[in-house]
Amino acid sequence: MSSFLDPEALASATGRLWTRVDVVASTASTNADLVDAARADAPGGRVLVTADQQAGRGRFERVWECPPDRAVALSALVRPRRPMAEWGWLSLLVGIAVVDGLQAAAGVDVGLKWPNDVLVGEKKICGILCEAVPSESGPAAVLGLGVNIALTRQELPVPTATSLRLEGSDASATDVVLAILAALQDHFLRWDAGGSLATDYSRRCSTVGQQVAVHVAENVTTIGRALGVDDAGCLIVQTGQGVRSFAAGDVVHLRKR
Repeated sequence: MSSFLDPEALASATGRLWTRVDVVASTASTNADLVDAARADAPGGRVLVTADQQAGRGRFERVWECPPDRAVALSALVRPRRPMAEWGWLSLLVGIAVVDGLQAAAGVDVGLKWPNDVLVGEKKICGILCEAVPSESGPAAVLGLGVNIALTRQELPVPTATSLRLEGSDASATDVVLAILAALQDHFLRWDAGGSLATDYSRRCSTVGQQVAVHVAENVTTIGRALGVDDAGCLIVQTGQGVRSFAAGDVVHLRKR
């Protein structure tokens, strides 16, 4: 295994939520591996990390790929106590944790584009994919994310992406993962105990206050000003026809605040 990630340091990240943190040299998908574990009734608290994910996925089955030792893929298995109807908050919760972790470990000014794109300016540095998993012992969730650490400009999958190195940070992949896990533990435990994260999310969300276009289906677009998120995590938009809320959709920032 390369020195890009320190397995011993990451194994020490166990605590109130994380019971086991494994680093693997390579895998097709950390999410898929933990989905299989959840279906086999693995307990919550497991974390899987790699610097070589070969078949990662994003929302809408978008492919997420990059060369080895340029990014980290991380997935965490949790078994929330809150009703599944409220699990839409999980991907937003992960976004909050990534923002906090990157700011703590790398000092980079990052924000969230609703619902869960982590951006530096308008360039994406992290993707998030959360999945609900049925199992005999009850439903579980796999919280997945991928952070661009050392990608060069030539290695970026799209021009609208970036990496910590391109943003001037030399933070190690290990420190980034440790900081994200610490933040994710804190935010998840607070949410799972019944707390609201709506204010925390809105403070970190660059979408709030902007003129946006929300695409919810082919040829169906709503334009308005994003006001914030509600307790269900829906985006609240002031449109010409009144205030609307969106539980899902692709958002385009039309102009800066």
